[in-house]
Amino acid sequence: MTENDFEKFRIGLSGVHDFYEKSLSDFTLDLWWNAMKRFDLKAIVEGFNRHVSNPDQGKWMPKPADIIKMIKGGTQDSALIAWAAVDKHLRQVGTYQSIIFDDPLIHRVLSDMGGWILLGTKKDEEWPFVAKEFEARYRGYKSRNEIPDYPSHLIGIAEMHNAKENFRIDPPFLAGNREKALMVYKGGNDHPELENGIGMQRFQKDLVNSVGSICNLDKEDAA
Repeated sequence: MTENDFEKFRIGLSGVHDFYEKSLSDFTLDLWWNAMKRFDLKAIVEGFNRHVSNPDQGKWMPKPADIIKMIKGGTQDSALIAWAAVDKHLRQVGTYQSIIFDDPLIHRVLSDMGGWILLGTKKDEEWPFVAKEFEARYRGYKSRNEIPDYPSHLIGIAEMHNAKENFRIDPPFLAGNREKALMVYKGGNDHPELENGIGMQRFQKDLVNSVGSICNLDKEDAA
């Protein structure tokens, strides 16, 4: 939150105290503000709603730690949903075709991890660890309550090869909600400033080699 959100926060928190028949002192308000100001106001409201509707915890007036737990719990749920979408489309669409998800954080996280093609090279025994890495990175970005730079789409094997050979490039597959995916595409940066350059380095080093080997196999088959 910013200082501009303070009054809305105060009014909302006062309403919560009234609901639980508690008074809100200046000292208590200050404690709440300092504990919660790192979160987005919308996330805080959702956290209070989760608490109030909880059959067990909702009986009592929440403390800041209770709402933070609710917010982070929501972040964890989002990470699991995002990974489920990645896992589903990797299996159904594959990494040959470029793809656009309807969640920009998926693009950023997969870019940090090396990209769409590299994801497809992971072995079954690596998959649980890949999932945990994705979820941890996703939760990290989600908890900041801001959208970082991200690529407009995730490049597949066909696009990488065709771009190199100046061949026609087919449009990416739209995963999830079509309208949201198009919005993700429009808001993307084709050359994002990836964290420490790690994602781009891994992409260039590992993926170009893997695509090169695939193209060589195609040439051998044709011969």
